[in-house]
Amino acid sequence: MESLSKLDRLRLIIKNYQSVLVAFSGGVDSAFVLKVARDVLGRECVKAVTAQSESVAGRELEAAKQLANQLDAEHIIIKTHELENEHYRANPTERCYFCKTELYDRLIPMAKEWNLNVICNGTNADDLGDFRPGLKAGNEHGIKSPLVEAGFTKAEVRNAARALGLSVWDKPAEPCLSSRLPYGHEITIDQLKQVETGENFLKDLGFKVVRLRHFGTKARLELGRDEFVRLMDAALCSEITDFIRSLGFKTVIFEPYTSGRLNQEVNS
Repeated sequence: MESLSKLDRLRLIIKNYQSVLVAFSGGVDSAFVLKVARDVLGRECVKAVTAQSESVAGRELEAAKQLANQLDAEHIIIKTHELENEHYRANPTERCYFCKTELYDRLIPMAKEWNLNVICNGTNADDLGDFRPGLKAGNEHGIKSPLVEAGFTKAEVRNAARALGLSVWDKPAEPCLSSRLPYGHEITIDQLKQVETGENFLKDLGFKVVRLRHFGTKARLELGRDEFVRLMDAALCSEITDFIRSLGFKTVIFEPYTSGRLNQEVNS
């Protein structure tokens, strides 16, 4: 397969799966996998499953539904209960391991029921160099990562997704809401709701890259570096600050967003 393009290699890998269940978040990586699987295997041999829980933003779930519909893929929503796991709620550095274990434990019997040969995710080659405990859960459950097998980096995924006409080719990453709490701080539903409400407010104002980091009574708002200049508008800055304080925060600070910041702190 060395002479093949990465996209052709991906198509061949997925073709060899014969049938597949895609763990579908609605982000560019899993959408790209779903698009290629749908094109290569046909609708009858592909299903997409998205998890619904308190740690998943409602607008992200709706976006995933719309995208699966655009791709003409059968899409199933399942409720996961990671917050019932005390190990997950404790928010250790390996939090994602417990979340992915909950998800994959649910997907394996579903794939068997539907006679689907393979469960796959949207992990790409760049993810292997980051701190991602969820990868361990995938390995333990025999989950395939076709983007890794084909050698796709994140940038290559975006370029190929754009070439295939995927509307989310440039969508910013949207990790779960629990990632907004520092490791070691217990996760509660109320805190997740504060984060989601605050981030929705900012997105409704037109901000694309948004993280509301929850530090108890302090909120750290991280905004995309190219959008940060908007805060020079004193009225806008005041409007945002007042709203975030209305959610129960006493202190609001603003910083430019840095990808993988919490993981960098873990690795440092």
